[in-house]
Amino acid sequence: MQKFNKLKSIPAYLPIVNIDTDMLIPKQFLKTIKRTGLGKNLFFEMRYDDQGNVIKDFILNQEPFNKSKILIAGKNFGCGSSREHAPWALLDFGITCVISSSYADIFYNNCFKNGILPIVLDEEKIKEISEYFNRKEEIEVNLESQKIIFGNNEIKFEIDSFKKKCLLEGLDDIALSLEKTDKIIYFENNLKNLKPWIFND
Repeated sequence: MQKFNKLKSIPAYLPIVNIDTDMLIPKQFLKTIKRTGLGKNLFFEMRYDDQGNVIKDFILNQEPFNKSKILIAGKNFGCGSSREHAPWALLDFGITCVISSSYADIFYNNCFKNGILPIVLDEEKIKEISEYFNRKEEIEVNLESQKIIFGNNEIKFEIDSFKKKCLLEGLDDIALSLEKTDKIIYFENNLKNLKPWIFND
């Protein structure tokens, strides 16, 4: 998993509430177990018409927002099913930070496991930051200092210290397990000595 520290980008603004995981990545794209290749189908039903043509007035189909790494969204983002393909699709598109006033719990936790920083801010602060979407100007997200910097202003955000550590160090669930390799080997060797019959084929 890629380490997350600082990020600069012109933010894309999608002020729609209750964006669910089916809107993020529809069910027909869930057959794959690969984390790559899903970005082209992110927000599929909003980005393409019935003939598969690009809908030009959808924000992520427009310059410069089709290259945005930061998505500002409405409340209750990522609700619906627990599909991990949703953060995979965001990440493959290039979005590594989402800013919203609230998230569905499973989606929120899945973001951290895949290298995406979901920031929670109140609505007034979100409106303040969204002005930089209108201006097409960059904002900066600094995870180490837990700040969003825009113009001469900055906003602090809260984050769980363990989740912060995982993002800064690029640790997903597998990497966290591998950090305990020595303890796992010690436990297994000790168990073989104490209860060898468990390991008999």
